[in-house]
Amino acid sequence: MYRLSYELLIRLSFAVGGVLMLGLGATILQEGNVGLDPYTSSNIALAKVVGLSLGVYQLIVNLVFLALIFFIGRKYIGLGTLINMVCVGFLIDFFTGIFESLNLTATNLFQQVLFLIVGTGIFTLGVALYTGANLGSAPYDALAPAVVDHTKASYRMVRIIQDVSFTLLAFFLQGPVGVGTFINAFLTGPLISFWNEKVAQPLIHTSIAKVKHK
Repeated sequence: MYRLSYELLIRLSFAVGGVLMLGLGATILQEGNVGLDPYTSSNIALAKVVGLSLGVYQLIVNLVFLALIFFIGRKYIGLGTLINMVCVGFLIDFFTGIFESLNLTATNLFQQVLFLIVGTGIFTLGVALYTGANLGSAPYDALAPAVVDHTKASYRMVRIIQDVSFTLLAFFLQGPVGVGTFINAFLTGPLISFWNEKVAQPLIHTSIAKVKHK
């Protein structure tokens, strides 16, 4: 029980750290005016339409997704699911306030490229740490594998349809769609896999191993 509780604490720490990085990376992409991931882009657009902050609106949408996942993919729900669904939107609101108060925004092409590279790097590392903790998926991320479980369709095809749909929704509602959106929709998989293999899993496994040998 002692070791189990400490292992859970370690995994929670990595999940929380990953979500913090995910929120920071998304904010950097937003302030770089290069576009965010499809889900966040559509939520920002719809939050403006209904007059809510991103944190409040995204939490409401996440609760709807969570209810759906509860019935079609309950195995993907865990503590990490709750951390992600509650915190990410509010973290982006929080970091955005800091960036705006410090006037940190991209004003030329060089700065946009810099924000894109740094933001994508931090965002994907955050996803790797959060998912590597193995404490459940975000409701949006759980949707595609849950659908695949019931339909036996290609995960890649289901995920692309899902991301493209939310990208189009964000585009038509004048959300923050840009090159970063398409990178997130199509190209972040290899980066997340790289961070997961080279950073997240070694860190998590080493940390847990140290506890088990105490």
